[in-house]
Amino acid sequence: MNDKTAVERADVVAMIASLGDRTVAEIGDQIDSMQLAWVVNQAEQRYGVEIDLTDGQYARMGTVDGAVEVLREAIAAVPR
Repeated sequence: MNDKTAVERADVVAMIASLGDRTVAEIGDQIDSMQLAWVVNQAEQRYGVEIDLTDGQYARMGTVDGAVEVLREAIAAVPR
């Protein structure tokens, strides 16, 4: 995996924490809809891509690990 798609769990947790000015230790595994929208927006900015997710991909992003997996797939699929 190259640097452009190297989304890690710690990255997603940090993105969620920045939404509510919380510490990473305060972030659980579940992601609500506001956090999900924020994570997608932050990933687009951080990785310089436009992420176009399907309903199925959104459904898989209910947890931090699910979000990491989907973001890796989505970013890797963006034409360079």
